[in-house]
Amino acid sequence: MEANKNKPLKQETKDTIEISDYSDSNLSDADDFNPEIILPLGFLDPLSPEERALMNKQVSASFQSISSVANNVSESVDEPVIVPVNKFKQFWNSGQYEASDVSHVEKETCVMDRARLHPRFLHSNATSHKWALGAFAELLDNALDEVCNGASYVHVDVIVSKKDDSKMLLVEDNGGGMSPDMLRQCMSLGYSLKSNQENTIGQYGNGFKTSTMRLGADVIVFSRCRGKDGGSPTQSVGMLSLTFLKRTSKNEIVVPIIDYKKGGDCWNMIVRTSPDDWRRNLDTLLMWSPYASEEELFKEFDLIKDQGTRVVIYNLWEDDLGGLELDFDTDRHDIQIKGANRDERKIEMARNYPNSRHFLTYSHSLRSYAAILYLRIPPSFRIILRGRDVDHHNIVNDMMYKQEHIYRPARVADLVKGQSQAFANVIIGFVKDAKFHIDVQGFCVYHKNRLIKPFWRVWNAAGSGGRGIIGILEADFVNPAHDKQGFEQTNVLFRLEKRLCEIQKKYWSENCHQIGYANGKSCAKQKVQPLNKPASESGNVDNHVQPTAKIVKRVYNELAAGDDSQKTPEPLPKRRDYKQPPVSQAASSKIYHTRDHSNAAEVSQAATTKINHAQDHSNATEEIENLKKENVELREKLKKIEGVTVSNLMCELQYEKDRNAAIQTHLKNAQQKIQESDKEQETLIDIFSEERSRRDKEEDDLRMRLKDASQTIEDLAKKLKQQENRHAVSCKIER
Repeated sequence: MEANKNKPLKQETKDTIEISDYSDSNLSDADDFNPEIILPLGFLDPLSPEERALMNKQVSASFQSISSVANNVSESVDEPVIVPVNKFKQFWNSGQYEASDVSHVEKETCVMDRARLHPRFLHSNATSHKWALGAFAELLDNALDEVCNGASYVHVDVIVSKKDDSKMLLVEDNGGGMSPDMLRQCMSLGYSLKSNQENTIGQYGNGFKTSTMRLGADVIVFSRCRGKDGGSPTQSVGMLSLTFLKRTSKNEIVVPIIDYKKGGDCWNMIVRTSPDDWRRNLDTLLMWSPYASEEELFKEFDLIKDQGTRVVIYNLWEDDLGGLELDFDTDRHDIQIKGANRDERKIEMARNYPNSRHFLTYSHSLRSYAAILYLRIPPSFRIILRGRDVDHHNIVNDMMYKQEHIYRPARVADLVKGQSQAFANVIIGFVKDAKFHIDVQGFCVYHKNRLIKPFWRVWNAAGSGGRGIIGILEADFVNPAHDKQGFEQTNVLFRLEKRLCEIQKKYWSENCHQIGYANGKSCAKQKVQPLNKPASESGNVDNHVQPTAKIVKRVYNELAAGDDSQKTPEPLPKRRDYKQPPVSQAASSKIYHTRDHSNAAEVSQAATTKINHAQDHSNATEEIENLKKENVELREKLKKIEGVTVSNLMCELQYEKDRNAAIQTHLKNAQQKIQESDKEQETLIDIFSEERSRRDKEEDDLRMRLKDASQTIEDLAKKLKQQENRHAVSCKIER
C-alpha cells in the first residue's frame, strides 16, 4: 500500500506557515500560485467564513501585482551555493556559514513586516546547552509529560542509518502522539501547551529545538495520533535539518512536513495547500533524511503501533579529533560523553565508593544522570537506555546522620505563580562514604520533580569544611532557566543559597566528629595545641588546675609564715602584713636552722596533703563543669528535637490542609462541571424534542398534502377517462 497512490478522503485546503511547511517553489509559476498561502498562520484561531471571503477578495485584487514581483524575483535569483558536505561537523563551529543574499527573499504583501529566522539561529539557540546530557534531559521531559496521555515508557537507543551506515540517536515513547498542528507547533519556536499545566515540566516551547540541534545537525520526527473527538487517526513526519538548510543556502528556516489521515485500512495524504507542494515536501524528506522511500517512512510508523512519537537525530556532532562527541562503545548499555566532563580519576573512585557513584559519574554518564533526574517517577513509567531499564535512585538513600530542615521564602511574592507549596523540605546528611574523607558535597535542587542543579556547592571552604555533606530539596518557588540546568539569578535564589550555606555550616560544626574530623566548635574557637609545647606558651592554661610548682611554693610560704602554725587556730596574716619581732642575727640564724631541721618532714607531709587536696578539688570542679555543660547540651538538643518535631508536624498539618483545600476545590469544580453538563444535556434534549416535534408535524403535513395530491390525481384521471369516452362517442356519431 502506497500512500502517494491513494487519493485523500477529503482534500482540505489549510493555512500554511513558512517555518512549518516547505513550499519553496518558484513564484514564477503563476498558474500554480495559490492565493491562500498568505493567510494567517495555520495554528492561530481559524478565520470565520465572512473574514475568509473578505481576505480572498483582497488577495484576488492584488494577485496580478504579486505575480509580476514574483517573476522578477525568480529571474534574479542565482543557483544556490553548495556547501561542502564534510564541513562544520563540530557543534561549536556549525553556525558559521553564508546563505544567499537576503535581498532575494520573497516580498510580503502585508503592510507590516514580520521577524524572520535565519538558519544560524538554530545553532545559536542550541548553545544554551553547554552540556550534552542536558539536551537528553529535555527529550526525557517531553516523554514523561506524556504520562497523562498513556505513556508507559521512553526508549533511548543508538541505531544505524541504512544510507551511509552512520550512527543515529533514537528517542521514542508511546504517549498520545502529535496531531499535524501540534507537530508544527513542536517544530516552531515558543509554542507550548504545557506552560499552564501544573504537572508538566516543559513550559517555554523551546526544549525540543535546542536539545536536538545540540546533539546532531538534523532530526526527523514521526508521530501518530489517535483521532480526537471522533475524528480519524493521523500521522505526520517532519524534518528540521541544518544540513539541508546549509547545502541549499537557505536564508530562512524551512521545515518540510507531510501528513496522513486514516480512511478505512488506508492512509491518505492531507493536502494543506496543493498536491504539488505535498509532493515537494515528500521529495525533500526523502533526499535529506536517512530514508530513501515512502515505504521506509511507513515502516517507521509501523514501529509506533497505535500512538506515540519517534525522534531520530542523525549527523551527530564530532569532537576536535574527528570522532563522535558521544561515546557509545565504552558501555554498551550507556551513552557517555568525552572531553572535559569525563574524569578517569572519578571513574576509578566510583568503583571503590559505590555510595558516591552518582556524584562522581553523573557529569559524563547518561545512565547515572537519568537515575537521579527525577525526584519521583510514576510506578508504571520506565526509562529504557539501550535495551536496559534505568534504575531510579533517590539521593537520600546515600545519606547517614540525616537531618531535616524547613525553609520558607521570606516573602509570599517569592512564590511562583500557581505554586501552593510555600516551603521546601531540606534533607541533609553525610554521604555513607564520608568516613573515607573524599571530597563529595553539594545539594541536589529539584523543581517540579525535575533536577535543575545537581550537587550545588554552596559552601567553598578553604580547608576540609563541609566535605562529605550532601542534601536534597524541591524548590518550586524558584524559576528555572531556559536550559533547565540552573535557576534564574534572582533574590529568591540568593536567599536560598545563603540559607543552605548556613545549614551546611551548622551541620558540619555539630557532626564533623562523626566521620573523624576535629570537633567543629573547638576548631572554630582555638587551634589545636602541639604536644611538644608547654601549656603556658599556648595561652590556653586551665583555670581549674594550677602547676605543681606553684602549689608547693604557696604551701611552703604558709607553713613558714609563723612559728606555731599548727597550734594557732586563728588564720595567718598575709605575708606582707606580718611583722616579726626584732631579734639578733645569731638568734635569727639559730631559729631558722632549727626550723629547717626539725620541721622538714612535717613541711613535706603537709605540702603533699595540700597538693592532693587541691588536685582532688580541681578534678571535682572540672567534673561538675563538664556535667553542667552536658546537661545544657542535652537540654538544647531536646529543645531542638521537640522544635523540629513540632515544626514538622505543623508543616505536615498545613500541607494536609492545603491538600484538602485543593481537593475540595477540585471537587467543587467537578461538581460544577457535572451540573453544567447536566444542564447542557437537558438543553440538548429539549432541542432534540422540539426538533422531533417539528419534524413530525412537517411529516404529517407532507402526508396530508400527499394524500390530497393523490386524491386530486385520481379525480383528474377519472375526468380524463370520462372525457376520452365522450370523445370516442362523438367520433362514432360523426361517422
